[in-house]
Amino acid sequence: MYPGRTKEQKDEFAKAITDAAVQILKTKPEHVIVVYDEKPKENWFQSGKPL
Repeated sequence: MYPGRTKEQKDEFAKAITDAAVQILKTKPEHVIVVYDEKPKENWFQSGKPL
């Protein structure tokens, strides 16, 4: 993901991912870990071209 999301956006997204994992995978919230790996946009390429 590109850098630049707010803490509130990340919190909301992590909650949504956790809720979906609990429902779909039939797991417990404490078994879900969300890690954000932010990479600058200039490091993203598709078909050899920058995004």
